[in-house]
Amino acid sequence: MGRPRYTGLMSQTIRPSIQTLPKYVAGKPIEEVQRELGLDRVVKLASNENPLGASPHAIAAMQEAVTKIHLYPDASGYELRHAIAKFYSLESNQVVLGNGSDELLTLLGSVYLVPGTEIIVGDPTFVRYNAAATITGAKEVRVPLRDDMTHDLPAMAKALTEKTRLVFLPNPHNPTGTVVKKAEVDAFLNDLPKGAMLVLDEAYVEYAADLPDFPNGLDYVKDGKPVIALRTFSKGYGLAGIRIGYGLASPEVIDAMDRARPPFNANAVAQAGAVAALEDQSHVAASRKVNQEGLDRVAKIAADMGLRSIPSAANFICVDVQRDDKEVFDELLKRGVIVRAGGPLGLPQIIRVSIGTREEMDIFESAFREVMAATALTS
Repeated sequence: MGRPRYTGLMSQTIRPSIQTLPKYVAGKPIEEVQRELGLDRVVKLASNENPLGASPHAIAAMQEAVTKIHLYPDASGYELRHAIAKFYSLESNQVVLGNGSDELLTLLGSVYLVPGTEIIVGDPTFVRYNAAATITGAKEVRVPLRDDMTHDLPAMAKALTEKTRLVFLPNPHNPTGTVVKKAEVDAFLNDLPKGAMLVLDEAYVEYAADLPDFPNGLDYVKDGKPVIALRTFSKGYGLAGIRIGYGLASPEVIDAMDRARPPFNANAVAQAGAVAALEDQSHVAASRKVNQEGLDRVAKIAADMGLRSIPSAANFICVDVQRDDKEVFDELLKRGVIVRAGGPLGLPQIIRVSIGTREEMDIFESAFREVMAATALTS
């Protein structure tokens, strides 16, 4: 049979902005690398996952939830929303659930953005902020990071206009792991025009909240500031595979997002696992400990080799390899170590290394030293 006559016509009517929207490129899966390179052992240090996995209590709760998988989940997410609200001393109408915090970024675009409005982001930054603007026809205004790879909030304040609706500030920053201080955020909020909101993307907050002068989004929400704090169970809680995130904001903001979100967007297994995970803070503490050891180790490895690393408060660290990051990425891949090449993230000559277990970091160190010794000859 020939090609359906309507195919070309349908592609012509797709919104042009969608056709130019870059597809999200995730870190390579272990299975894909094993298939492609014929490797038995592969260490994945590319996607900022928790090397300790999920809490045993969360796993047990999810196994129980699977026995009722034929039933639709609680559309309101009552138990999880109330558990989160209690944990943070908020009201349940200040909590919205998402299929990962990524979905909440899209929801914010749906709620706040129309053609002619603007968002402000750092440069480089997490790619899905751009999607929130592009899908809705809004304009993305990019403000370069400082030389130390932190957000330049005074420059971002100068970019504010009456068209600004959302300012996306990942803290710790993705992809660099850097943080901005509370005084800087306080000053920025004073410049925020009426009708605009600061989106504090705190996906890595479990690793950073105890840092001195950390601008915790929860505090701004409690103070009634025009802020929404986005958080996730993917990182510190080790539940990346079930996709569950949440936002903390004023009841008015949450109500609007609740109206826009798809029904049953937080699945039953995810809700059950997240409730149990929230109760197991000892697992989060253990995850922080392993993470800090890993950050310190990679920073030392880099320093020993005369390389610069970017101080990180997340569960990954960037290393300036001073040569083609794609070449280093490929050579590590051949040795069964998956990291992220910095080029596609807007960080040329940098590789980003997620923190793994001690054994995984041993494997990384051995492979990294070998690769750097070999590639140095051709640089």
